[in-house]
Order: sequence, then C-alpha cells, then structure tokens
Amino acid sequence: MYSARIKTALIILLCATAGILNAQQKITGLKIIENVYNRPAPKDQTGDLTMTLINSRGDTRVREIKQYVKDYGKVEKKIMFFISPADVRNTSFMNWSYDQEGKDDDQWIYLPALKKVKRISSDSKSDYFMGSDFTYDDLGDRQPSEDTHKLLREEEFNGEQCYVVESIPKEEDYMYSRTVTWIIKDKWIGLKKEFYDEDGDLLKTLTIKKYENIKGYWLITNSEMHNVQKDHKTVMELKNLKLDTSIPDRQFTERMMRRGL
Repeated sequence: MYSARIKTALIILLCATAGILNAQQKITGLKIIENVYNRPAPKDQTGDLTMTLINSRGDTRVREIKQYVKDYGKVEKKIMFFISPADVRNTSFMNWSYDQEGKDDDQWIYLPALKKVKRISSDSKSDYFMGSDFTYDDLGDRQPSEDTHKLLREEEFNGEQCYVVESIPKEEDYMYSRTVTWIIKDKWIGLKKEFYDEDGDLLKTLTIKKYENIKGYWLITNSEMHNVQKDHKTVMELKNLKLDTSIPDRQFTERMMRRGL
C-alpha cells in the first residue's frame, strides 16, 4: 500500500513537471509574432496623423495627414492624404497588405506635380517615404512566414513584461539583416524594435511612445523611428480616431488618390 502511494505521488509529480515544461515550451518566437500579426483590429478606422521630422540639429518639419484604413479579411487597405505644408499638399499614398503567404504588398503614390499615380516597385521598397525614417516596406505588413523567429529572452521594458524576439529574413537580399522586437506579453504590441543593416550594425530603432485601448482594441497612437546612423527621427502621432464607421470601398482607389480630400 505504501509503495503504491509513493508510485502514485511520483506519477502526479512527473505529470505536473511535464505540464510545466510543456507550458514553457508552447510559446515560440513564431507564435509570438503571429499573435502580434493577428492582434484584433477594428474593421475600419479614420484618423489625423501628424508626421514630425527631426534632424540632428533638432530642427523640425511637420506634416499633417488624413489616414483611412479598412480590413477586408484577406486584405487590409490604407490610404493617406497629405494636407500640409504646401509643398506636399495633395500628395497621397495607398497600401494594400495581403494575408496570402508570399504575396507582397501593393503600393502606390500620387505626386500632384506629375499628376500621375506611380506604383511602387519591389526595388523601391527600401526607399524612404517622404523624407521620413520609414521605408515603403516599413509602412506595409510583414507576414510572420517571411522570417525565421527566435525567442531570445523575457524581460521588463518600460514597465511591461515582454518577450524579446529576433527575426531573420529568409530572403537573402532583404534590406535588414535582422530585427529584434520587445513584445508585451498580454497585449501583443511590439513596444520596441531594432533594425540592423546588411552589415549587422544597428540602423534604427522604433519605439512606441503611446498605445491606447479604444473600444476593446489595442491601438498604437504615438511612435518614434530613430535612425541612429543619421541621427534623424520621425515621430508619428495619431489623433481623432474613429472606428467602425463603414468607410466606403471607393475610398481606396487610384481615382480617389488623384482626387484627394
């Protein structure tokens, strides 16, 4: 009887230990990035975006933008209209991001001086957008399957418990050799992201300055991209957000890009 009790206790202990190990092993770098990618989002949103460019001397240039986003399930469409200053007014940019694995984003830009909508080619995705520190590729959605992800560690950052995940692109000639992202465990928000250039040196850092829970959705409302090699910053601040207002499909067309607001 005594021996049977010991055996039973050992079995329970082993099962509990196995359960703990399985719980620890369940979360992977890929799963974490997939959770970020699939974080619940509104069906559509409208907002006022302020883009502030800051050079190494601290001089600033401010650009006001109206932004519309709509999620169709298999594709997310975004369109941005520049309102001010005068030298960029009526410029517009449109991005379509697809859930289909291996399908690249479609992107277009309208420059009023040329009076023509230009499609952004894959060779131009590494170009910087409108003088900012964001490339055209940064403005789209990168699918989790495009990189190999590794959970490096868990640590606290800015008062939040985070997973730290390294992502290495499968594409050999991609503009970044790797990225490292600090992801809030219970909100699945990338709180900080480091981008490394082709030589493996730190190129720039994206830091989320503010995020809000609006109607049950965690949304990023203030972020800063700092190019450490050029000592140049871009601050993006999103205000006056309106969610689930049934934005019409015609809003996301080349015709609307040319027409503007």
